[in-house]
Amino acid sequence: MAEKSQSTGSESSPSLLEMKSVTVVRSGKKILDSISLSIEPGEHVAIIGPNGSGKSSLIKTLTKEYHPLAGAEGLVLKIMGKETWNVFELRKLLGIVSGDLQQTYCRQIRVFDVILSGFFSSIGIYYNHKVTPEMETRAEEILEFLEISHLADRLICELSSGEARRVLIGRALVHDPQALILDEPANSLDLKAMHSFRESVRKIAGSGKNVILVTHNLQDLIPEIRRVILIKEGKVFRDGRKEEVLTDANLSELFSLSVKVLEKEGYYQAWI
Repeated sequence: MAEKSQSTGSESSPSLLEMKSVTVVRSGKKILDSISLSIEPGEHVAIIGPNGSGKSSLIKTLTKEYHPLAGAEGLVLKIMGKETWNVFELRKLLGIVSGDLQQTYCRQIRVFDVILSGFFSSIGIYYNHKVTPEMETRAEEILEFLEISHLADRLICELSSGEARRVLIGRALVHDPQALILDEPANSLDLKAMHSFRESVRKIAGSGKNVILVTHNLQDLIPEIRRVILIKEGKVFRDGRKEEVLTDANLSELFSLSVKVLEKEGYYQAWI
């Protein structure tokens, strides 16, 4: 599958995401508190925080599942330079993979149909879906790109967790989105599956698409991610170059316990 690299931060291109003073309230609780950040086209970013910190809420705000509190002073929420989006059009720009999606997809659905379903934002293929030869060709290209063509006729419910996760990445990529968003992507993966998963994400990052990784686990990070945003209690706690943000002091304060950060060949681990 041929992919063209994009330049990062081009002056002629709008930010993939621009947020200023974004506050989100759910059930009377402030889950995002005056968040301000931007992500440029082609930029690979990790959003890290403990459970309940607001990192997944940030992604749901990006995908229009959550809406910012109206009337906030200086409020800006733009995606690719636009403030207003049709949700179905927005989904064409973003490919999303989450643990919840994998649980939803634990059904007797052929892998090839799982990939095709990305064109329709559905769980499987239905009678009202018009699958074109071009869509089928694209699905075949994605399977080859991710090196999972041998799984095409298998049922996704029969796959290992690692295989299923790569299939869902294929589903997210099939409509050629601007960005791949991975929400806690490596949960339940063993060491071999983790290695295969990270190699797939590295390949995607090298193709020029934005990779936005949401996690609480440093082991999920790939070397291509150069920027890290730490989220704590609904606020941006730190934001900057990976080497400057992923320190013992920052991680200890983020998780409220003593943490030792180790790095080897671009991969990170946290020890307590």
